[in-house]
Amino acid sequence: MLLVLLAFLPFFGAACLLAQRNGERNWQTGIALTSTLTALALLLMLAPTVLDGAVSVFRVAWVPSLGLDFSLRLDGLALLFAGLILGIGALIIVYARFYMPADEPIGYFLALLLLFQGAMLGIALSGNVLLLLIFWELTSLSSFLLIGYSNHKAEGRQGARMALAITGGGGVALIGGLLLLGQIAGSYELADILASGDAIRASELYPVALVLILLGCFTKSAQFPFHFWLPHAMAAPTPVSAYLHSATMVKAGVFLLARLWPALSGTELWFYLVTTTGLITAVIGAVIALFRYDLKAILAYSTISHLGLLTMLFGFGTPAAVMVGVFHLLNHAIFKAALFMNAGIVDHEAGTRDVRLLGGLAGLMPITATVGIIAAASMGGLPPFGGFLSKEMMLEEAAHTAWGGWFWAVPLVALLAATFSMAYSFRYIFHVYLGSRRDSCPAKPHDPSFGMWAPSALLVALTVLVGLFPTTLTARFIAPAVAAATGMSAPVFHPKLWHGLTPALVMSIVAILGGAFALWRHGWLQRIWDAIGLPEAKRLFDQGIELFVESTRKLSGFVHNGSLQRQLAWLFLVSVVLGIEAIRIGGYAPGARETIPAPPVAVVAWVLLLAGVAAVVKAQRQRYLTLIYISVIGLVVSLAFIYLSAPDLALTQISVEVMTILLLLLALNLLPKTPRRISSNARRLRDGLLGIAGGGAAGWVAWAVMTRPPNDPISSYHWERSYAAGGGTNVVNVTLVDFRAFDTFGEITVLGIAALTIFALLQPATRGPSGQRLRQWIAVMPHSPERHPMMFAVAARLLLPLAMMVGLYIFLRGHNMPGGGFIAGLVISIALLMQYMASGFEWADNRRRIDEHPVIGLGVIIAALTGLGSLAFGAPLFSSAYGYFTLPLIGKFELTTAMLFDIGVAMTVFGAVMLALAELSHIAQRAHKEGPCDDSPMDIDPARMLEGGR
Repeated sequence: MLLVLLAFLPFFGAACLLAQRNGERNWQTGIALTSTLTALALLLMLAPTVLDGAVSVFRVAWVPSLGLDFSLRLDGLALLFAGLILGIGALIIVYARFYMPADEPIGYFLALLLLFQGAMLGIALSGNVLLLLIFWELTSLSSFLLIGYSNHKAEGRQGARMALAITGGGGVALIGGLLLLGQIAGSYELADILASGDAIRASELYPVALVLILLGCFTKSAQFPFHFWLPHAMAAPTPVSAYLHSATMVKAGVFLLARLWPALSGTELWFYLVTTTGLITAVIGAVIALFRYDLKAILAYSTISHLGLLTMLFGFGTPAAVMVGVFHLLNHAIFKAALFMNAGIVDHEAGTRDVRLLGGLAGLMPITATVGIIAAASMGGLPPFGGFLSKEMMLEEAAHTAWGGWFWAVPLVALLAATFSMAYSFRYIFHVYLGSRRDSCPAKPHDPSFGMWAPSALLVALTVLVGLFPTTLTARFIAPAVAAATGMSAPVFHPKLWHGLTPALVMSIVAILGGAFALWRHGWLQRIWDAIGLPEAKRLFDQGIELFVESTRKLSGFVHNGSLQRQLAWLFLVSVVLGIEAIRIGGYAPGARETIPAPPVAVVAWVLLLAGVAAVVKAQRQRYLTLIYISVIGLVVSLAFIYLSAPDLALTQISVEVMTILLLLLALNLLPKTPRRISSNARRLRDGLLGIAGGGAAGWVAWAVMTRPPNDPISSYHWERSYAAGGGTNVVNVTLVDFRAFDTFGEITVLGIAALTIFALLQPATRGPSGQRLRQWIAVMPHSPERHPMMFAVAARLLLPLAMMVGLYIFLRGHNMPGGGFIAGLVISIALLMQYMASGFEWADNRRRIDEHPVIGLGVIIAALTGLGSLAFGAPLFSSAYGYFTLPLIGKFELTTAMLFDIGVAMTVFGAVMLALAELSHIAQRAHKEGPCDDSPMDIDPARMLEGGR
């Protein structure tokens, strides 16, 4: 259970912060820091066992039919990555406390940060790839909110949208790839997939699955050609950049490469796709970083370059390269988080991040300069820092790797990336801190408070210690991580500052000299770069998005042109064509099931049904009359349900019929009595033929099904298990609230969305041209001389408590007899609707004490929590429990958790109907504001009648 607590602690902290959103600043920071440090303490409690080679596992069934289990797995690789997430996360929280503006409550910001932290922790700990996908998408959503935190800035909004588009698109590809991977392995459990590497690589689906998974990894880790989103994400506050874009989010793709390495690596396709992408990304990122002016842009492109180097290492496909990749992942997280915080300090204290306005800050900001210089030296790969060790090991691996038979290609490209890496690191050091002092800063630079520089200083101290004592500090963590990543014993981990004169050392010396030359001739190189004028990836992305949007707009305009006739025509036509094609391919044999003669009552009902349909077609331009005919059709269908022994369906049909007819009557009140002719004769003939074809096809399918004996029908399962598993004798209701409760939950969610859509559509109906037309129509609309008849008002008032009792009775009996929450919600809605009709909207609305919006939301939440509550007891999602109890005077009675779910259903139905009613009723009053509101319950005032009698 410690794993579960570890996984959920960040989410709990985020919830607490949202509850204290406007609380005191230190209190909010304390909540965030406590949840992170507590999670880190739990991780350290589990660490000794994991470091000894064991794997800590927690697994409980979630959706077994899909292969989705809530499975957590803590091995050496997950331990290292989770430690980075929580350790650097704690430092970022402290840094954010002092960096964010003093007058800004940071509760919401820290809540988003913890939400992201929890998502990243979920990726690290997931033992099921479907569960990993859930956390993967949650990182995209939470990073979108964090990047766009400063939503008053256009660049923040644009950067957030771009990041979501790229990483979200890659996430869709990743979903497909992991689904294929699970299908090949026969399980979605990570342990089973990693053990099936040979079968996966031998499968014909391997290339497709690999490409899709790599798309997800490359987009998340900003690999070429998807690299351009990361620099634009720098519009986020610096704590976000230091956390998301150095140590966590952008490394999620690299982590997944390491996690799936035993299952996917070892093929030429893996080597060439992963290694080539990494090499290209490393060089492009390093070159662009050298010519940027914004400090965060320099660090963003340098991050892209280092991520490319990490990708290259995992692409080599050897355990030694994986070991170097894991080591460099650790080093990069340390020095890059420190550098981002350092850049934020410069911006915070000097008022700018533009290198052209900075220089000579070492004398003004000695502490900040010391931290920044050491971190940049480690980034470039200078001794004696941690970055130097992993860079040396990386160059050593590159020196012994051939690409397509060319032994010089990989070392040369890696050397080029290392040279430019050294160049932009030198530039960060000399152009910001060691250059000539300038007076162009908007503010007077000075060192910040201890709370702002201490987190980055701690990381810098760590990179120095790792460089001086690498084996002592890191070997204990690196070896188990490499063993978990490769599925085999880790190679010997022996980083040293001096290995003798090796190819890697020679390459390092060349890189340092090349970087120094690039710094010396930077102005000349900058002019050449500007003269080349390479196309900017962002501009190409924007043009692609515009082209895509325009194409989809044209396609959408053609398909969804507002013509319901066209949409139905295509639907019927495609359905009929597919049915004919299916018969042509598979053939058709008549059913052998014996039929029974139709009784006279059924024949009469069928004739009435056909007559009603014909009347609707005939009177289509007379809206009121058409509505009456439609109600006749609905009532005949209700009678059919009664005749076929389906009382629940009959009750539902009648209730829905009454409710929809009444609401449509209100809607017709706002429309002309007779519309213009809708279609020409030719189009009406076409629609008639399509309607006959579609209806005939549906009838034929029904006939084909009913004339065949059922083959192991699912209804048998429901009949047998209704009382034993659900505690109810009404099979229909038990099915809706237990066996298929997830379907019902989806339906009420859609119903709530539909009601909110009606609200959104009708709210602006009184504004603009539509409002003008509506006011003109209301002005000439004939009104009844007796709008609120006294007998109708009194009768409706008397029927209200009776109808409410009937609704409550139908709800309570629904589990064992016809009824349930859906029908009860409709009956109670009809009871209140009668009050609106009898006494007018103003009178009824002024006595309303609840708002429909929270009723809908609360209903959906109650239903969802009821379904999720079953997981706490180890039961499948949305399953119910029941029991029998005895009370004095009452006797024995049954209670079931499905009743809570049914309450949510009833509330959602009631809220949706009443919201639609309120909007339809109120729209005329909003359009006719100049008229006085009629708040009287009836046309004749009883008080005046009494006075007249006296």
